[in-house]
Amino acid sequence: MIKFVALYKHPEDKAKFDDHYFSVHAPITKKIPGLLKMEVTKFVGSPMGGESKYYLMCEMYYESMESFKAAMKTEEAKASGKDLMSFAGDLVTLMIGEELNE
Repeated sequence: MIKFVALYKHPEDKAKFDDHYFSVHAPITKKIPGLLKMEVTKFVGSPMGGESKYYLMCEMYYESMESFKAAMKTEEAKASGKDLMSFAGDLVTLMIGEELNE
Protein backbone atom coordinates (compact mmCIF):
# COMPACT_ATOMS: atom_id res chain seq x y z
CA MET A 1 0.00 0.00 0.00
CA ILE A 2 1.31 3.43 -0.95
CA LYS A 3 0.53 6.47 1.16
CA PHE A 4 0.78 9.98 -0.26
CA VAL A 5 1.05 12.42 2.65
CA ALA A 6 0.51 16.17 2.65
CA LEU A 7 1.65 18.04 5.79
CA TYR A 8 0.52 21.65 6.12
CA LYS A 9 2.15 24.34 8.26
CA HIS A 10 -0.10 26.77 10.10
CA PRO A 11 -1.78 29.20 7.69
CA GLU A 12 -2.10 32.88 8.59
CA ASP A 13 -5.90 32.78 8.20
CA LYS A 14 -7.04 29.37 9.45
CA ALA A 15 -10.74 29.98 8.73
CA LYS A 16 -10.00 30.93 5.11
CA PHE A 17 -7.66 27.93 4.73
CA ASP A 18 -10.23 25.52 6.19
CA ASP A 19 -12.99 26.89 3.98
CA HIS A 20 -10.95 26.41 0.82
CA TYR A 21 -9.47 23.07 1.89
CA PHE A 22 -12.75 21.41 2.84
CA SER A 23 -15.06 23.12 0.31
CA VAL A 24 -12.80 23.13 -2.76
CA HIS A 25 -9.56 21.17 -2.45
CA ALA A 26 -10.71 17.97 -0.71
CA PRO A 27 -13.63 17.41 -3.13
CA ILE A 28 -11.26 17.80 -6.12
CA THR A 29 -8.73 15.41 -4.57
CA LYS A 30 -11.35 12.77 -3.73
CA LYS A 31 -12.09 12.45 -7.47
CA ILE A 32 -8.59 11.16 -8.31
CA PRO A 33 -8.91 7.71 -9.93
CA GLY A 34 -7.28 4.94 -7.90
CA LEU A 35 -7.53 6.77 -4.58
CA LEU A 36 -8.66 4.13 -2.08
CA LYS A 37 -9.02 6.24 1.03
CA MET A 38 -8.31 9.79 2.19
CA GLU A 39 -7.89 10.68 5.87
CA VAL A 40 -7.51 14.25 7.13
CA THR A 41 -6.14 15.04 10.59
CA LYS A 42 -6.12 18.47 12.24
CA PHE A 43 -3.41 18.66 14.89
CA VAL A 44 -4.56 19.93 18.27
CA GLY A 45 -1.27 20.07 20.17
CA SER A 46 2.14 18.66 20.85
CA PRO A 47 3.12 16.04 23.46
CA MET A 48 5.52 18.61 24.89
CA GLY A 49 2.71 21.14 25.22
CA GLY A 50 1.81 24.04 23.02
CA GLU A 51 1.04 24.15 19.35
CA SER A 52 2.14 21.48 16.90
CA LYS A 53 4.59 22.46 14.16
CA TYR A 54 1.96 21.37 11.64
CA TYR A 55 -1.68 22.35 11.27
CA LEU A 56 -3.15 19.62 9.09
CA MET A 57 -2.22 16.27 7.54
CA CYS A 58 -3.87 14.46 4.67
CA GLU A 59 -3.08 10.80 4.03
CA MET A 60 -4.11 9.39 0.65
CA TYR A 61 -3.90 5.64 0.06
CA TYR A 62 -3.18 3.83 -3.21
CA GLU A 63 -2.96 0.09 -3.90
CA SER A 64 0.60 0.17 -5.30
CA MET A 65 3.30 2.47 -6.61
CA GLU A 66 2.10 1.69 -10.14
CA SER A 67 -1.48 2.73 -9.34
CA PHE A 68 -0.20 5.88 -7.59
CA LYS A 69 1.93 6.85 -10.60
CA ALA A 70 -0.99 6.24 -12.95
CA ALA A 71 -3.28 8.32 -10.72
CA MET A 72 -0.84 11.24 -10.70
CA LYS A 73 -1.03 11.42 -14.52
CA THR A 74 -4.81 11.97 -14.55
CA GLU A 75 -6.60 15.26 -15.14
CA GLU A 76 -8.10 15.01 -11.65
CA ALA A 77 -4.65 14.79 -10.02
CA LYS A 78 -3.40 17.68 -12.14
CA ALA A 79 -6.41 19.76 -11.04
CA SER A 80 -5.73 18.86 -7.40
CA GLY A 81 -2.06 19.84 -7.69
CA LYS A 82 -2.88 23.12 -9.43
CA ASP A 83 -5.41 24.00 -6.73
CA LEU A 84 -2.96 23.00 -3.98
CA MET A 85 -0.28 25.34 -5.30
CA SER A 86 -2.82 28.17 -5.60
CA PHE A 87 -3.73 28.24 -1.91
CA ALA A 88 -1.07 26.31 0.02
CA GLY A 89 2.07 26.03 -2.09
CA ASP A 90 4.18 27.69 0.59
CA LEU A 91 2.59 25.69 3.43
CA VAL A 92 2.66 22.10 2.20
CA THR A 93 5.26 19.33 2.32
CA LEU A 94 4.47 16.24 0.23
CA MET A 95 5.82 12.74 0.87
CA ILE A 96 5.31 9.27 -0.57
CA GLY A 97 5.55 6.29 1.77
CA GLU A 98 5.08 2.57 1.65
CA GLU A 99 2.98 1.09 4.42
CA LEU A 100 4.77 -1.71 6.29
CA ASN A 101 2.76 -4.42 7.98
CA GLU A 102 4.80 -6.05 10.71
